[in-house]
Order: sequence, then C-alpha cells, then structure tokens
Amino acid sequence: QVQLVESGGGLVQAGGSLRLSCAASGSIVSINAMGWYRQAPGKQRELVAAITSGTSAAYADSVKGRFTISRDNAKNTVYLQMNSLKPEDTAVYYCNAGLLGTNGDYLPYNYWGQGTQVTVSS
Repeated sequence: QVQLVESGGGLVQAGGSLRLSCAASGSIVSINAMGWYRQAPGKQRELVAAITSGTSAAYADSVKGRFTISRDNAKNTVYLQMNSLKPEDTAVYYCNAGLLGTNGDYLPYNYWGQGTQVTVSS
C-alpha cells in the first residue's frame, strides 16, 4: 500500500504562483513515477504532469512552460510548482502513484491523495 498526502493549495490571483507538495509513504519502492491530476467542477480528472524516479517528466500541453514537477527522493516527496496561474487552473489537485512510459504515457495506479483545492481568481 502507498499513502499520499498533498498540501499547498489555496487561493491566488491570476498571474500568481503556488507550490503543491505530495508526501508518499508505505510501499514506495514499488513506485516508478508520480503524477499530478486535477479535476474542475463538472469536468473529468486530467493529468497535469508526471515524473519518474529518474526525473524524466511529462506535462499536459495546457501547463507546459508554466508548471514544473520535481521530486526529492530522499524525502519521498513530489512537488508541483505552478506559475502564471490562470482562472482555468482552478481545480482540486490530486497526487497519484503510477507508471510513466518512455513514450510519455502515464498509467495511474489506484493510489490517490485526498486532493488539495487550488482557486485562481481573475
């Protein structure tokens, strides 16, 4: 089992920045990659970014150049630095453990955090 705990959400004005954190515990040696998803009201959950243990990363087109995913393996923590935030980035952000293939495709395992709300005001 893997436990994931997110933190760092909040309310920010458009153009501002936030950094989300996700601390992993449990059977983390089995984790190939970590990902951040988001879900806005009335919309499907979508992948925002993912990163392997070797720090190879993939991003959704909508966040490329604005968001950066990183990880600290010593702390078993993955981060999502979000800059130049837009109102359309408003969503609940979820951390996930999964598999990131060499083709950039991310396969989520059924390990999810509780989510953290990000609200961007215009």
